[in-house]
Amino acid sequence: MQDVNDLGLMVDSRIPIIVLESFDEQRALEMLTRVAISRQLPLFCWSITTGLKRLGFGSDVRGDETDSPETALQQIKENPDAAIYVLCDFHPYLNDPKLVRHVKDIALAYGKAHHTLVLLSHGLTVPPELVRLTATMRLSLPSEEQLQAMVREEAKAWTEQNRGIKVRTDSATLNKLVANLRGVSFADARRLIRGAIRDDGAITEDDLPALSRAKFDLLDMQGVLSFEYDTASFANVGGLHNLKRWLHDRHDSFMKPDGKLDTPKGVLLLGVQGGGKSLAARAVAGLWGLPLLRLDMGALYNKFIGETEKNLREALAMADSMSPCVLWMDEIEKGLAGGSNDEGTSRRIMGTLLTWMAERKSRVFIVATANAVHELPPELLRKGRVDEIFFVDLPDVSDRETIFRIHLEKRHHTPDGFDLKQLAQLSEGFSGAEIEQAVVSAMYTAAARSETLATDHIIGELAQTSPLSVVMAEKVAALRAWASERTVPA
Repeated sequence: MQDVNDLGLMVDSRIPIIVLESFDEQRALEMLTRVAISRQLPLFCWSITTGLKRLGFGSDVRGDETDSPETALQQIKENPDAAIYVLCDFHPYLNDPKLVRHVKDIALAYGKAHHTLVLLSHGLTVPPELVRLTATMRLSLPSEEQLQAMVREEAKAWTEQNRGIKVRTDSATLNKLVANLRGVSFADARRLIRGAIRDDGAITEDDLPALSRAKFDLLDMQGVLSFEYDTASFANVGGLHNLKRWLHDRHDSFMKPDGKLDTPKGVLLLGVQGGGKSLAARAVAGLWGLPLLRLDMGALYNKFIGETEKNLREALAMADSMSPCVLWMDEIEKGLAGGSNDEGTSRRIMGTLLTWMAERKSRVFIVATANAVHELPPELLRKGRVDEIFFVDLPDVSDRETIFRIHLEKRHHTPDGFDLKQLAQLSEGFSGAEIEQAVVSAMYTAAARSETLATDHIIGELAQTSPLSVVMAEKVAALRAWASERTVPA
């Protein structure tokens, strides 16, 4: 196992302090035990609840109670024999100057006692005075083959407990399950697999959204990055024929990369407000059967210097760990269009984002949406950052008819009972969102009159509505003129 070899190499290299970051403490201790046995070194483990204890064979530490971190470090300093000492969840104590000095004393005395300190925690910041005495390692995550083996093991265990009944699934769903498990630890992957199987003895498409949500919760990035549980179907999106065809042509290249074609990077959707950009972003994830993550550009900003960039880096790292997935950057201009008084934060945000977009190797498909194109930096608009820039215009008469049909069916009305052609003609200049609201308002009107919803109710609502294309006619016209020669119609 590569992790055991890497740990052994660090011990052999006489590195006095090893920082091991992992949520899977049991697996880390098992690996350290193998390293200690192969090198015939005693292995001790400390935690605040058990004190300093020897793992495996041999006698425990002698002397006073060692649940106190200071007492434990003092015992380690006084032991003349070489050993490996694992300090579990020691990160809260690295804010204490005295304890940090104890750790440094042990490290500096390595030439005499050859003690290796392993700081084992889910996450740990090394104090500056210890940095040059420390090497950091993170345990590798399970490979696709290891995840498939875990699925087989859990399926076999379920079958044995249920009188030989086999777990039901198919190869396509199984492959999606394994793909969605990438980025979590061995222990977490096994728990997620067990949860998917044990509720009904089957692995189906219905298990995938809940599994993706559980994985996202494990990675813990609520706020800046959110998991969108419900993803739309493209059947519920009127128009956007070019975008639909573009995505269909690139589906296999993204889901099953073979090296012959470049993996699709993403798209930028510009357009009129209410035109369906957000719905299209959701529909991409639904079409490809992938988890959808929504990056709130406004929530990135923090009053403390450096925290904003850190928030973005952590969000992008999580997206990488959720791969393959769709990353929806909603109203991206709000995060990149900084003013003169933001102390350069927006420029640093843009630099971090553009570097990640150019260098990432993970299968994260970006869907960025924007309303104010003039606020977008030119670096983002150039080819290579995303694969294509689509303009989501106001729907034409045919698309408006489709949108009316979709929203009537969604609200359990039979579209054939309405004059859809007339409604489409009368809604010239309306966006998809405005058409939906006209249907909703007409339903309230009909209910207030104790009448059945009819075409006339919707016509009345259309007549009372001034669409955005009229209220903001100059801005909408300018946006459409700009996009006509610079973007691809969606």
